[in-house]
Amino acid sequence: MPPPSATTFSAVLAERLRHDPGRPLVTYYDHATGERVELSVTTWANWVAKAASLLVDELDLERGDRIRIDLPPHWLGTVFLGAAWSSGLVVTDEDDVAAAVCGPGTLGEWAPRAAEVVVLACSLRPLGVRFLEPVPAGVHDVGVEIWSQPDAFVPWDPPGPEDLAVTVGGTQLTQAELWRAGAAGTMVGGGRLLSVADPVIEVATFSEPLTQGGSLVLVARAERHHLEATYVAERATARFPA
Repeated sequence: MPPPSATTFSAVLAERLRHDPGRPLVTYYDHATGERVELSVTTWANWVAKAASLLVDELDLERGDRIRIDLPPHWLGTVFLGAAWSSGLVVTDEDDVAAAVCGPGTLGEWAPRAAEVVVLACSLRPLGVRFLEPVPAGVHDVGVEIWSQPDAFVPWDPPGPEDLAVTVGGTQLTQAELWRAGAAGTMVGGGRLLSVADPVIEVATFSEPLTQGGSLVLVARAERHHLEATYVAERATARFPA
């Protein structure tokens, strides 16, 4: 488990990579389709590095810029959380942003703003692949552009503990506040949290497992009669909502 003194995302992730790189970190279910995706700490970190490189090195976003992750609950939402925190971007639920990550359901809202906002679109198809049809002009198809990015990312202007990390639902947290709260949360070290909530909105459902050596089992379009079976199959130790 990362030490309580870890006050940046890079420190938290580095500790996880040192101690349990092969353990599951994010397990994603879509009960409507039967899809299941499991990302180990290392695999998730590689996705985060690719996404961060895309945001910063390809699309020229800078530390302090605000990003909206406008996706339904999905494993890619956690990837873009990590990418934002590693590069010093601020995750927000506001519309006044430098960049937006959207899915098929919100692509029509963001595409007209592509001239003024960096718009990245995720197909949400299995394995994070591209859209079946070309995306609108000016929009970046994550399933096309992310694969050429490197598996390691080193920000040229890394965020520090006092950099703002999240401003969601009227709550603002710096990197230090986010990870101190994660370390002080209710997760038991190594536990698995089953959640039906969007981790972009309910940030603690991801920051606590990440900080405390645990993992997240994220269920989208949850079917009540399948939730208990998922809880048992994944050996979960807690659930959100409780």
